[in-house]
Amino acid sequence: MPSRYLNFRCSVPWLILLLETLFLIRFFFCFPGAGNIYSPSNFYPEFQDVNHMVIFGFGFFLMVLRRYGFSSTGFNFLLIVLGVQCCVVVEDLLIFLRVQQNEGGMKSLAKAVVSMTAVAISTGAVLGKANPVQLIVMSLVELIIFYVSRCINRTFLQVPDHLTLMHVHLFGAYFGVAVTSRFPEPPPGLDKNRGTPKSDLFSMLGTVFVWVFWPSFNSILADSKQEAVLNTYFTLAVSAVAAFMLSALTSKDGKFRMTHIHSAVLAGGVTISYTAHSIQHPWIAMILGLLGSVITVLGSHCLQRCFNPAFKLQDTSGVHFTFGLPAVLGAVAAVVLCVVEEGISTQWNNLSSLGYLIFIDIGAFCQTISTALITGLITGLILNIKLLKTVHVSKYFDDQFYWEVSFKSYQI
Repeated sequence: MPSRYLNFRCSVPWLILLLETLFLIRFFFCFPGAGNIYSPSNFYPEFQDVNHMVIFGFGFFLMVLRRYGFSSTGFNFLLIVLGVQCCVVVEDLLIFLRVQQNEGGMKSLAKAVVSMTAVAISTGAVLGKANPVQLIVMSLVELIIFYVSRCINRTFLQVPDHLTLMHVHLFGAYFGVAVTSRFPEPPPGLDKNRGTPKSDLFSMLGTVFVWVFWPSFNSILADSKQEAVLNTYFTLAVSAVAAFMLSALTSKDGKFRMTHIHSAVLAGGVTISYTAHSIQHPWIAMILGLLGSVITVLGSHCLQRCFNPAFKLQDTSGVHFTFGLPAVLGAVAAVVLCVVEEGISTQWNNLSSLGYLIFIDIGAFCQTISTALITGLITGLILNIKLLKTVHVSKYFDDQFYWEVSFKSYQI
C-alpha cells in the first residue's frame, strides 16, 4: 500500500489547525450586527440534554462494527466540536446578511448542536469507509448546505424556524445515503463490517441515551414545550414497545433481534418531530409511534434485501430505515394532520387556504430531500478525489488504520 494511504500526519492536523484559525479570527473580528454570544438565555437545560444526546448518544449509537469502536466515538466527537463552531460562524454570517434575526448566544449554540444531528446521521451511512479528512470536509459542506436549505424553507415557503430545524433527520439521512453511494463496495469476503455482542451492547447504550433525551430535542425551540415533551415521550414509548413486538414477529425463531431494537425504538422520535408541538391528543402521538416502528422494521427487511443490492448501496448503520423512512412518514403525517385540523376549523369552506398550507408542507419536504440527495451525490464525488486520501476498500471498517490499538481491544 502506498505511503500516502498510511499516514494522515500531513493532512488532518493541518486541516484542523486551519479551521480553528478561521474560527478564532471570526470570534476576534465579529461580524457587524452579530449578537453577543454571552447574552442572557434560559436555554441551558435543553442545550445540555441535546449536547449529551449528540455527543454521547450518537457516539455510542454508531458503535455497530466489531473493529471500529475507537473511530465511531472519536470521530463523532471531533466532528461535533468542529461543526458547532462552524454553525455559530454561519449563524453570524446569516445575521450579517440580514437573512436571519439576532437570537442571542445560547439559543444560537443550541441550534448549532441540533444541526449537528444531521452530520451524526450522515456519518453513520459512511461509517468505516470515509477517513478523517473526508469526514471533516463532508461535515462542513453538509452544514453549509443544510443552513441554505433551511433559509430557503424559511424565506420562500414561510416555514417556521423551529420546523426548518426539524428537517435535520430527513436531510442527514438522505445526504448520507447519497454520499455513501459514491464509495466503492467492500469485497464480499470482508467480515469486518459486522458487529459483536460487545459492539451491539455499546450501540444499544447509545440508543438508550438518544431515546432518553429526545423529548428535549423535539421541544428545544417549540413554542408549546409541554405538548412537545409529552407527545414525544408517548410516541417513543409506543415505538419502543412495538419494536419488541415486531422483532419477535418477524424473526425466524421468534427471538428478539438487537438490530431491530437498536433502530425501531428511535423511530417514534423522528416521526413526531414535525408535529410534536401541535398534536392535542396523545392517542395520535401513540399511533405515529406505532407506525414509525412498523416502517422501520419492515423497511430494514426490504431495503437490505432489495433496494440496497439493486443500487449497490451499503448503508453501514442503517440510517435510511432508522431516520430517513420515519422522517418521510412524519412529513406525510404533518400534511394529513394539517389538512384535518384546518378543514375542521374552517368547516371545509376555505379550500384555497388549505391548499396553500399543503403546498408549503409538501414544498418544504421536496426541497429538503432533493437538496440532500443532489448535494450528497456531488459531495460523494468530491470526497473520492486523490487529494483527500481515499482509503482502499481493503482498509474499510478497521480502527488500526487510524488509531494505536492492541489486538486484545477487539476481543469480546
